[in-house]
Amino acid sequence: MNLTLKIWRQKGPQDKGGIVDYKVSDISEHMSFLEMMDVLNEQLVNKGEEPVAFDHDCREGICGMCSMYINGEAHGPNRGITTCQLHMRTFKNGDTIYIEPFRANAFPVIKDLVVDRSSFDRIQQAGGYISVNTSGNTQDANSLPISKENADLAMDAAACIGCGACVATCKNASAMLFVSAKVSQFSLLPQGQVEATDRVMGMVKQMDEEGFGNCTNTGACEVECPKGISLDNIARMNREYFSASAKG
Repeated sequence: MNLTLKIWRQKGPQDKGGIVDYKVSDISEHMSFLEMMDVLNEQLVNKGEEPVAFDHDCREGICGMCSMYINGEAHGPNRGITTCQLHMRTFKNGDTIYIEPFRANAFPVIKDLVVDRSSFDRIQQAGGYISVNTSGNTQDANSLPISKENADLAMDAAACIGCGACVATCKNASAMLFVSAKVSQFSLLPQGQVEATDRVMGMVKQMDEEGFGNCTNTGACEVECPKGISLDNIARMNREYFSASAKG
């Protein structure tokens, strides 16, 4: 395939940045999207030009680092996958593809397609943990009875990889889906009850301090989430928050 790529280039956080056009040829439909980007970067390096900076690590849809905004959609046109799982057979010969970084005030651009998502880390640090007895008299987690329904819901919430697609696709750049998934994976289990009140209050407070917007209730976050995190988690987090607020 021969393609025209319109890629956001930005030298640094303070640089204005802009779209730059590139041509790539002989792209196999069996390549992943990131492999296509590798081909482009190899061409740029061979010409003595600066390669396009983009995040990647596992390339297995696990780490969430490969986040790109492709043709106006987080992770591209397919559903239930990350950018690294997107293959070039999704596109056609002669297509023009727009590639941009995730856009949000809380996700400042570092360079080109790389954004700073450390705001998610700070939200996690505000409450995404549990107390564990490490005195030598620990209790086996398997000895605590948990209903199959709650165990499944907790595992579904824990599937969130923190890629930020929910933020990028929300017109208010809301992080509600991410935060609610992290709250839910603990609130559904006995081990998470010790810090339940402090957790939801702390994580929501930190989310607001990071500058994320309010939930739009449009459901775009769930649609674009590569792991299919449900909006039900937002409702659960709201209940947890109101309950914690009532307790003072």
